[in-house]
Formats: sequence, C-alpha cells, structure tokens
Amino acid sequence: MCSDNAGSSIGRRAGENAGTMSAAESITTDVAIVGGGPVGTGLAIELGQRGIGCVLVERHETPQPIPKGQNLTQRTMEHIHRWGVEPALRAARTIPPDYGIGGMTSYRTLLSPYHHDWLQRQLVRPFYFTDNERLPQYATEAVLRARVAELSPVATLYGWSAESVTQDSTGVTVDVAERRGSGRRTIRARHLVGCDGARSIVREQAGLTQTRSDHDRLMVLLVFRSTGLHELLKRYPGKSFYCVLHPELDGYWRFFGRVDLGSTWFFHAPVPPGTTKDSMDFAKLLHAAAGAEFDVEFQHIGFWDLRVAVADSYRKDRIFVAGDAAHSHPPYGGYGINTGLEDAANLGWKLAATLQGWGGPALLDSYDSERRPVFASTARDFIEKSIEVDRDFLRRFDPDRDLAAFEAAWDKRRSGATSEVGSFEPHYEGSPIVFGPPAGVCSAVGMHAFTARPGHHLAPQPLGGGRRIEDEAGAGFTLLSFADSALPARLAAEASRRGIPLKLVRGTDPAARDAYGAAHVLVRPDLFVAWAGEDGDPASVLARATGHG
Repeated sequence: MCSDNAGSSIGRRAGENAGTMSAAESITTDVAIVGGGPVGTGLAIELGQRGIGCVLVERHETPQPIPKGQNLTQRTMEHIHRWGVEPALRAARTIPPDYGIGGMTSYRTLLSPYHHDWLQRQLVRPFYFTDNERLPQYATEAVLRARVAELSPVATLYGWSAESVTQDSTGVTVDVAERRGSGRRTIRARHLVGCDGARSIVREQAGLTQTRSDHDRLMVLLVFRSTGLHELLKRYPGKSFYCVLHPELDGYWRFFGRVDLGSTWFFHAPVPPGTTKDSMDFAKLLHAAAGAEFDVEFQHIGFWDLRVAVADSYRKDRIFVAGDAAHSHPPYGGYGINTGLEDAANLGWKLAATLQGWGGPALLDSYDSERRPVFASTARDFIEKSIEVDRDFLRRFDPDRDLAAFEAAWDKRRSGATSEVGSFEPHYEGSPIVFGPPAGVCSAVGMHAFTARPGHHLAPQPLGGGRRIEDEAGAGFTLLSFADSALPARLAAEASRRGIPLKLVRGTDPAARDAYGAAHVLVRPDLFVAWAGEDGDPASVLARATGHG
C-alpha cells in the first residue's frame, strides 16, 4: 500500500508498453524521470527492481557516441552488481583489463621525463566487493538500457523531451514532446526526478537555484583517431589517462584519454575565449601537448565552460534533481558519473520506501542532506583543490630556474598522488537518519576502514560458510548479527510491526565481528551503515533509520 497518494489516474499506467500508446495518450505513474543518461537509467533500474512504476523520458533515441564518464569506481560497480548487469557491462569494455582505471601526470608534454602515476583507485579495492571498470559512457548507457527493457514497472520514451513541469499538492505533471515527430503526451506522477544534465529544464522550472564557481575557462573537447599516438605512448604501458601540466595553463590540464586500445582518443584543454571549430589548428595543439607529431583524424570538436555548479537544494516538494542536474564540475578525477550514480542509489530506495508506506516524512529530505554536502566537499576538497595545488606547484617550481628544487617537489607530488585516493571516502556521518557521531558532518573527506561506522559504506567481510554481504543483503534493511542475543528478534518484530523490510543475517566468522567492531550492524539498502552496537532500542533505531524521527 502506498502512503503517498497521487490523485486521479489519467491514461495508461507506466509499466505497460509505452511503444503501443497513441501519440496523444496520457500516462500516470509513481515516478517520472526526465533524462535517460546513466543516472536516470540507473534510477529507473533501482526503482523498477523494487516494483515502483516509473516513466523514463530521454531526448536521444540512442546513446550519443561522445566519450565521457569513462571511469566506474569499485563503489559504482557495487550498484552495477545489484542491478544485475555486471557481466554485461564488463563484457562491453573497450580496453583490455590490464589497462587500469588511473593514469599519469606529466610536466609540459606527454613525453617529458617528469611523470608520475595518478588516481590509483585499485589501492582501496579491499574496502569494496567489486573491481572497478572502464568504458565509455555510451557503452555503459547501452547496458543499462538493456536492463531497463527487462523491467516491467519501467516505461521508456526515447526520443522525447520534457517541455514543461508543474506540481501541486498531490503530484507532478510533465508535458513531453516527440523530438522527431508531432507526438505530445502528459505524464502525471507522484514524484519527478530531473536527471537531465547541467542545463536541466526540471531544475529551472522547479525554481531550484544554483551556486556557481566559475573558473572562466573555455575548454575544447576533441575526439580523434590516431594509431601514431598509441605507438608513442607504448612507453607507458597500462595507462588509460594522461594529464599534462604546463606553466602557461596555471593549474588547468591538457588531458588525453583512450576510448579504445590503439586508435580512438579524446582530449580536453583550455583554449582562448571565442575559439571556434575553424579558428584554431587543433592538430598543432595536440602535437604541442604530446611533445611529438602524429597522425590525427578528427571525429568531434566541441566546447564547454569549466565551472563548478551545485543546486542550492536537491528537492522542491515532489521534484528532485540528480546527477549533472544537481551538480556539475570539470571532468577532473573521474568523479562525475560515479557521483551521479550514487545519487540514484541514494534517492531510489528512499522514493521506494516512501511510496511503499514505510518511509517516514524525513526520509526524502535526507537525500539532500546527505548527497549535497558530499558533492560540495568533492568539488572543494578534491577537484578545485587539485587545480589550486597544481597552480601553486607551477608558480613555485621551474626546472629552468632551479632544477634541484623542482625535482624534489616533483618527487613529493609523486608520493602524494596515492594518498588522495585513500582520503576520498564519501560518508554521511552528519545525516539525520544515521546514528553518527555528535559532531559528524556529511563529506567526501574520510578514511577507508573495515569498522562498521554509522554513515559510512560497509566494507566486505567474510560472514562464515562462504557467504558474502553482497549476496546476503536484502532489498530493504539488513541486520548483521554476530552475537547470540535477543536484539535481532526484537528488531525483526519491530520492523514487521512498522512494515519495514528487514533481513536478518547471522555472521559466524569471528574475524568479521572483530573487523566490524560491533555485535550488530544495521545496514541500509544502499549498503551504508545506519546503526552499529552491542544493544539498542529497536523502536528508536528503526524510527531514525527510516525517517520517522
């Protein structure tokens, strides 16, 4: 039973075949999702697997072949595993697995003798139950679309765009139009989620303002084919990304990335204001960044403005924003797609809990209070900080001025490149729905640990008998219990009384009990710890964890 009633039904229910609807037919559903990139599609899977009806509206009929969102972290691959598409996604990889998710940074040119490894995310692998992955975003989208097609609660409108968004006390109305035809439809939903990118019409029409940090840089994106560049870079085996620091860039990067192994590449770099496709010799720019000439066949030339933007709220009543609609930033560090998919996982279970009647009034608000400060920290403490650190380095050290000082500073950068990976650990210690420390805040800055800490991701541990948390966790809450006490039965009874889905998992491996540091661990549907301890009051624990107080 749903506690969030939508009012009168109009037209066909979502979940029926959208392709059979007439052009003028209206649709009613639980959740409308505008924007069918990886974030919107991931959210549709999260909801569809929970039996929540939704309509996914995406303006492109097929995924667009622009390489971006290449790096999928270990945490993101946990979602991919839960969504049932891990084998298919790994099979879609365009570069052999021995080419890592990280890369290298070099000074002045790619062929410089000064270079070091960068973003070695394999270092945090023990704290997640999946390996990372690397493939172009359009390949990820294709895999996620195929999964959506298998879920009967999800209807799709590919090739359609949202034109207007309005809401009232009982729901949201979205008017959509066919991009290559004259079709018009109206979607009536209990909730709407805008996953429609940095220029989100949902965010704009909902009246959600943004705070921007504009770096006043016009950037070019080049996609090109070159076998010669592949030959040049064989000297750096196993690398997928290459950042070039140059004094004239004042901390901003020239950035090469592989799309496949051997021929296709993308490249980002600052360019002068007003640059157009025809006003610059882009082959010359590539050669200068590489430090050598090579063959170039351009496939795409585009431009974007380098800025950081975050919505001042991720929610306006029944309307939410996620992914680039909620936050956008330059593609430094590979945080974008992973942050967006974490939005989808966080919001998805909370929407389902609300619609199914067991989520409390504070649960949907916790989406903003958890995810927005984490992005603000990601932007401030990692993305913009990296620009500031690089700028400071380039201004202070010059091998032509003082070679010894430069080389000493470069060696220090090399050692610091590994520590950054370990300190990026998004968590919700300050969330109102977890039992975090009194002074806790939600942040991207933390430290990976096996201890079960409220507000933090639960690291994998052997549960005994060959069992793993990723396979044992339920679709709702999971109580891991390593002690013979009355608490599990009491908690289960209270969950049943409240209609909260709860699975009890008994742990028999003492090593896991020692690592987690608690006899009992209450795990949220997104594998974050809500509560951990030796004993507690089931009513208060479940009330807070589900947004009831």
